[in-house]
Amino acid sequence: MRYLVDGMNVIGTRPDQWWRDRSAARRKLVQALSTMCDGAAVTVVFDGRPDAGELDEAAGSGVMVRFAPGGPNAADDVIASYVGDDPEPSSLVVVTSDGALAGKVRALGAAVMGSNTFRQRLDR
Repeated sequence: MRYLVDGMNVIGTRPDQWWRDRSAARRKLVQALSTMCDGAAVTVVFDGRPDAGELDEAAGSGVMVRFAPGGPNAADDVIASYVGDDPEPSSLVVVTSDGALAGKVRALGAAVMGSNTFRQRLDR
């Protein structure tokens, strides 16, 4: 099982004022993904650009971190592209609650898990 995570979508499931420090929210999610998904292949895609040092911190986490600097919802396009280019999309679980993205990746053969459900697993 491989996870492809819509990072800002998962972060947005918790109204903990994450918007005040997006970089800290991203780091916190990567750390939680690293702990929860020990041994599973995990890629998280965030909208925007990383802050200085953010990718260096994520490098040792075991989580592949990607940024989509093309503007709002650019991560959706990157995620759909990853699924479309994957030789085994049926082995992917895309984590998102974005209905349009979920529809695209399902049509390409990936499974979808809602962000709230995934967040509950992270919180265990």
